[in-house]
Amino acid sequence: MGLGWRGAARTLRIRTEGYLLVTLLLFCGFWKAHAQTDDGKSVYFWETGPWGRCMGSDCGPGGSQSRAVWCAHVDGWTTLHTNCDQGQRPSNQRNCFRVCDWHKDLYDWKLGAWNECVPVSARTFGASRPFTCSGGEEGIQTREVGCMLKSDGSPAEDAICEYFEPKPRLEQACLIPCPQDCVVSEYSPWTSCSKTCGTGLRNRVRSVLVPPLFGGAVCPNLTEFQSCKPGPCTGPEGMYSLRVGPWNPCTLPQTRTTRQVKRRKGKGQGFRERAGLKDPETRELIQKKRTRNRLNRQESPFWDIQVGYQTRDVTCIHRNGSAVGRNLCTPRDMPLTVQSCVLPKDCQVTDWAEWGPCSKTCVDPESPRGNRTRSRQVLQFPVGEGAECPPLEESELCDPPGEGVPPCATYTWRTTEWSDCRVDSLLSQQDRRRSNLTGLCGGGLQTREVYCVQANAELLKYLNDLREKDKAGQTQRQQKPSVPPLLSITFQITASRPVENKLCEGPIPNRSQLCQIPCPIDCEVSPWGAWGPCTFENCNDQAGKKGFKLRKRQITNEPTGGPGNCPHLVEAVPCDEPSCYDWQMVSLDQCIPDDEKPCGPGTRLAQVQCVNSNGEEVDRSLCSSSSAPEPVPCEVPCSRDCVLSDWTPWSTCSQTCSSKTIEGKQMRTRSILAYNAGEVTAMVVAWITVMEGLTLVPKFPELFGGALCPNSSSLQEVRNCNEHACTVYHWQTGPWGPCTEDPSASSLNTSMSVRGGSDGQGPCSMGMQTRKVICVRVNVGQVPPKKCPDGPRPSTVRPCQLPCKKDCIMTPFSDWTPCPVTCDAAGNAVKRKQSRKRLIIQLPSNGGQDCPEVLEEERDCEVPKICPGFRWKTHKWRKCQLVPWFIRQNSAGAQETCGPGLQTRAVSCRQLDGTQADIGECLKFAKAMPTITQRCQLPCQDDCQLTNWSKFSSCTADCVGVRTRKRALIGRSKKKDKCKNTQMYPLSETQYCPCDKYNAQPVGNWSDCILPEGGRECGQGYRYQAMVCYDQDNRLVETLRCNSHGYIEEACIIPCPSDCKLSEWSNWSRCSKSCGSGVKVRSKWLREKPYNGGRPCPKLDHINQVQVYEVVPCRSDCNQYVWVAEPWSVWKVSNVDLKENCGEGVQTRKVRCMLNTIDGPSESVEDYLCDPEEMPLGARESRLPCPEDCVLNDWGPWSRCSLPCTRTNSRVRLAYTLRSPSVGRQCPDTTDNEPCSLNLNCFNYFYNITDWSTCQLSPNAVCGSGIKTRMLDCVRSDGKSVDIKFCEELNLEKKWQMNISCVVECPVNCQLSEWSAWSECSQTCGLDGKMWRRRSVVQASQGDGRPCPSQMEQWKPCPVRPCYRWQYSPWSECRVESVVCGHGIRYRNLSCFVSDGSSDGEGSLVDEELCSSLELAVDGDKQIRLKEACTLPCPGECYLMEWSDWSSCVSICVRGAGVDFGSVQVRSRAVLAQEPENLQLCPDQAWESQPCTGGECYEYKWFSSVNSTRPFIWCQRSDGLNVTGGCPPMNPPVDNSSCDPPCLMPKSFCSEAGVCMCEEGFTEVLSTTGQLDQCAPIPILEIPTAGDKKGDVKTSRAINPTLPSTILPGRTGRTWYLQPYGPDGKLKMWVYGVAAGAFVLLIFIVSMIYLACSYCAKVHRSLKAQESGANGTAVWVGQNAHEMIYTCPDCQELAQSSS
Repeated sequence: MGLGWRGAARTLRIRTEGYLLVTLLLFCGFWKAHAQTDDGKSVYFWETGPWGRCMGSDCGPGGSQSRAVWCAHVDGWTTLHTNCDQGQRPSNQRNCFRVCDWHKDLYDWKLGAWNECVPVSARTFGASRPFTCSGGEEGIQTREVGCMLKSDGSPAEDAICEYFEPKPRLEQACLIPCPQDCVVSEYSPWTSCSKTCGTGLRNRVRSVLVPPLFGGAVCPNLTEFQSCKPGPCTGPEGMYSLRVGPWNPCTLPQTRTTRQVKRRKGKGQGFRERAGLKDPETRELIQKKRTRNRLNRQESPFWDIQVGYQTRDVTCIHRNGSAVGRNLCTPRDMPLTVQSCVLPKDCQVTDWAEWGPCSKTCVDPESPRGNRTRSRQVLQFPVGEGAECPPLEESELCDPPGEGVPPCATYTWRTTEWSDCRVDSLLSQQDRRRSNLTGLCGGGLQTREVYCVQANAELLKYLNDLREKDKAGQTQRQQKPSVPPLLSITFQITASRPVENKLCEGPIPNRSQLCQIPCPIDCEVSPWGAWGPCTFENCNDQAGKKGFKLRKRQITNEPTGGPGNCPHLVEAVPCDEPSCYDWQMVSLDQCIPDDEKPCGPGTRLAQVQCVNSNGEEVDRSLCSSSSAPEPVPCEVPCSRDCVLSDWTPWSTCSQTCSSKTIEGKQMRTRSILAYNAGEVTAMVVAWITVMEGLTLVPKFPELFGGALCPNSSSLQEVRNCNEHACTVYHWQTGPWGPCTEDPSASSLNTSMSVRGGSDGQGPCSMGMQTRKVICVRVNVGQVPPKKCPDGPRPSTVRPCQLPCKKDCIMTPFSDWTPCPVTCDAAGNAVKRKQSRKRLIIQLPSNGGQDCPEVLEEERDCEVPKICPGFRWKTHKWRKCQLVPWFIRQNSAGAQETCGPGLQTRAVSCRQLDGTQADIGECLKFAKAMPTITQRCQLPCQDDCQLTNWSKFSSCTADCVGVRTRKRALIGRSKKKDKCKNTQMYPLSETQYCPCDKYNAQPVGNWSDCILPEGGRECGQGYRYQAMVCYDQDNRLVETLRCNSHGYIEEACIIPCPSDCKLSEWSNWSRCSKSCGSGVKVRSKWLREKPYNGGRPCPKLDHINQVQVYEVVPCRSDCNQYVWVAEPWSVWKVSNVDLKENCGEGVQTRKVRCMLNTIDGPSESVEDYLCDPEEMPLGARESRLPCPEDCVLNDWGPWSRCSLPCTRTNSRVRLAYTLRSPSVGRQCPDTTDNEPCSLNLNCFNYFYNITDWSTCQLSPNAVCGSGIKTRMLDCVRSDGKSVDIKFCEELNLEKKWQMNISCVVECPVNCQLSEWSAWSECSQTCGLDGKMWRRRSVVQASQGDGRPCPSQMEQWKPCPVRPCYRWQYSPWSECRVESVVCGHGIRYRNLSCFVSDGSSDGEGSLVDEELCSSLELAVDGDKQIRLKEACTLPCPGECYLMEWSDWSSCVSICVRGAGVDFGSVQVRSRAVLAQEPENLQLCPDQAWESQPCTGGECYEYKWFSSVNSTRPFIWCQRSDGLNVTGGCPPMNPPVDNSSCDPPCLMPKSFCSEAGVCMCEEGFTEVLSTTGQLDQCAPIPILEIPTAGDKKGDVKTSRAINPTLPSTILPGRTGRTWYLQPYGPDGKLKMWVYGVAAGAFVLLIFIVSMIYLACSYCAKVHRSLKAQESGANGTAVWVGQNAHEMIYTCPDCQELAQSSS
């Protein structure tokens, strides 16, 4: 080790002398070891070899085995037998058990439980504990393994089992925590001196906080003694005291039984003799008294109480503990040495009775086994200290008995029929304002009830009937049935009886489901057609002259229920001159001039056909009665005539009918295409005349002539139209009436009802429906039927199908609910009600039988006369029984007729009404059995006898005055002076009147907001806070004392959920295309966002706004809007050719976009609605034809290009000549050809399919089934949509489906069950009790329905009830009667305490009456112990204190590492001494531990403090408690008060010289100032042991800091891990070698020190001559401290100065 230089030769000299002394002692030990062992024993001993194999001829215990025995020296070598003690020679032969193969079935190994894990270091001899330990350490667990006989478990020799199987391992590796040293608390204050004079002792004690675990250091002394001398004793010191011994076992006097028999015989004979003299009434009274006395006597078969006696010794004890004569003790009242006692009797029970029936009497695959019990009766209850009774009942699993066991009742869920589908229930969930709408359809909701029934009730009833028939012994069972009975069962389909729902398991069927009400399809009709001609009402009967004009419309969408639900399709107008057939003009031929002239007036022949009133072509002969149309006059203009265009078609009639004020008009127009020559000449002449005069006029005679053009009014014609009156009639139908039976089809109805009634569904018969049909005049009302034509009159009757009648179907009534018998506090049965119910499975319909009104019945339960229950009845105490006089007559102060004794009483079992009951019932159901024995006292003549205390007097008012109770002396006690001493025997007691003041205050948190009953989900409710009531002593009492019902109520609000609110649907937009298929859109906008769990909104758009769209395809008729061009205007000639009478000109016309109807264009609309590509020209420039020029009409339409479009094809348009030219002039071509070019004038056509629309519902539907539609569009090859007719004309294939069904998910709100009933309180008493109620989800939300709320359970506080409990008071001091010490008894009381139920509430003492309803038990322990034996130490005796309280629960853990090895708590008993001379007689201190839960993980650290007076170091637990032990051993708590500065470095301590040094195993490192800087560890020397075959390496350190040593005061001592002594007690040879080496090393060190000191002295002398008085420091360094470094701060300066 390194040695610090201290500059003190004395220290070096002491250490040198110490080494020499050690060397001398080693040599002396070597000499002594060869002479003998330390204890003087011989060095020779016997050794034995292993036992050989058991040999013998028979199997079993008859074998023998042998072993070798020899004499050995302690060094291990063998010697002669004569050197060993022959008297101690072991046996070399013994009997054994010879094992045979068949023993294998008889014996087996018995394996014990694994013991506690023990560290390896603790099991290895001489091994050192690990210096550091983190987390855990390897350990070993052991267990007991032994061979046993299988039949009875008795132990056997291990060799028997080893013969068949090797012995199982006895050890296994385990992990244990680091060694946990014992941790003790701080010392208590010093006690007072044990003596008041002389020399005594003061004690201070501490308790164990953590026991030593896993090889930790044992607990230090828990007691510290200190002598004390209060002062010299003035008189003789008391040296002797009486000591009372324990009571001996209870015994009976020898003659007691004989005397009792004689006494009973004598009494019995005398009684019988005297009884004969009594009259009958007297005998009856005596018999009753005798019976009553027998109950009071202990003649019950359950008790055999024998009163005996017991004695104890009283001795005189000296202060040193020795017994002396009793006469040396100071005379005093002698304690009792004999007393009455009850002879202890153990509980005796009968043998077990037979097993009871199995609880399972049927076959149940899920739980096939049941339970059965058996019991035994008590023969003898325990008496005195006898053993308690064992369990009187036990149970075991069992199988159903016998064969043919019936199946158990099984239960299943059943449901009623679904209710009608209702859409309003969905609407009411979303918007209650819409719930009263009618005609709703689409998705809806229907509900049903779910109930539980017994599934196999009919089968069990049948099997039960069979068993009853078998029991009756019917002879019919001998006949062999042709069909097996079980196969011939026919069950009637009836409703099963409902049972409790808790009997059914498995998922509960849905109580609601979505459904669909088919939406009616509305009738859609086309627009009205044009009015037809005036026709007869019936063309077959044309007798009358009355006619009608008809207009019709068609059904475009067939409605639900047929066309009868459509509006009228025909309207009629009366007219005159009707006809059924008429000529219809098809076309007009060209104008042919008369007389075959080339021009001039002529006619046009009409091409006609014969048509009927419907416009259909018929045979021309049918129109023979009508005149055919005449030829139409016309005119072909000559070359010099005016040329007019053809008339345009007649415009649409301006009115649909005519009246006095309204007439319908039509108009047509024509225009001037060329002027006549005459007119031109006139203008020219006029011009010439003006310009040139009349001289030139005669020169142009050819300019005159030609027909004139008409004036502008002649270019327009107007005619009347629709001249019929505005009196329109039609047939109006009412709704169809209900379907009623048709009497004419009764036979058919009967047959159909039979077929239809089999399943209860579908039609059962045919019926008829009627409706009202009336004639209505438009805008007027009903008119007589003759005003309307009979032909289109609708029918008033139609056949229909009658639905089947459905009667009400109900379940039978359920069984009556049970009637639990409950009793009030007075023992009377509480009246209750029981109920039963039935359910409607099928509601009546179509005139079926109605359901009864009563669905639930209720009745009063039968109240039993006697409330069930049992109680113990105690009888009178018998006479106090003393110890027999012949036993106690020698006791001092004993009197024959008085003294302490024992009395007994009888106990019986009664029902609550007092009738006798079996005692076993009270054992099961009653409280603890009352005591049957008690101590008693027969007063002696000198004793004071008093009456019992009276009741306290009444108080006039609470908190006012006092109340008293009294007692009085009895008999001779009134005259005795000692009895008149009111201090000893008070005759009255006074108490203040109770002051009952109560204070109420709230406690706990507010409950959830609870709504009142009624099914509301939101709104105003109430929340509750518990009230607690305290009395004036701050004790918890019932809340009624504070006039409170237990709660504070406060109104609260549960906000109602608000759903997402959207606007109504907007109007449909216009179709996106004016021609072909487009889309139209409507939308909803967000009006209000949801909150409080309302129905969510659909998806949000980019501005966080909800917008719901509906998009449907639409088709616009390409001819819906057409361009209408007016006739060309008059030519505006810009350049007049004077010679030709013509010129260039411009014509204009007005072009308008008009809505096209069946009657033609009707009204103007915006131009963008028409196709701009097809807009006619509004102006044209052309040459005005000159006179005599050819005039053609406008070009006709182009002909259609034939497909496919190619350049080789062409199209043509035609014109014809209106005015032929004069001679020499030619007409232009009347035919115009144009090549066909794709996408210019020739087009291909194909179908285009649109996208699907959104799911479309009926207007009255909310959700459910709908339709998605799409449309076909005809598209031209240039991409333009055109009229569908272009594609249809080409007969293109249509391969697409236009409609598909779809479903709009119904927004079903979450539906919850009703709140359950409030649960039982979570605590029976206290402040923290809560009641809960719960609800469940019956129907989860679907679609955009309102989600389920998060609160599925609610709580509210329970009314606060005080927690009463039985609790022991602390044990009293040990009482040993009137003597000083010895065996005595200590007592404690059982009191009633009240608390608030909290874990830290100790409670307050209250009257025992409040605990009267509780079971007599303390913390679950029913064994009440109110007294126990104890020992009071005698003066001068050293004794153990009482057990300390259990320490707090401590976890054995590694803090921060998450390793926990359990928790433990401990208590201890410290030693208290009174005499210094008796310290060697003190018992050992004791501690005991027990496991616990929830221990705290503590950490231990060293703390130090330096104050002005004294520095000190202590160990502190992480909870702030100062302890001893637990801190790391490298920082021992050493008093460093003598070192200045104190030694605070780790591994340092203060030496005797007042210098800080390092512990063993560490070397000092000093600072430049010579102070200790740190303690560095010395490398560990590892030496293998010679006897370790595995080559384990043992760690050798210089010291173990946990063991005491006397080498250096104040520091820990050494432990030699390399043992210097052998087994014989002699020093081993290596010790001498080490001693010799140490001696040589010592000589070397002394020499080096001498040389160093000489060198230092030389240096010192040289430095002393210098002026600087510099100080230096020398430090030994190096591995063996053989180098010295001397630090001289000023040496360099001195050397420079000297040089």
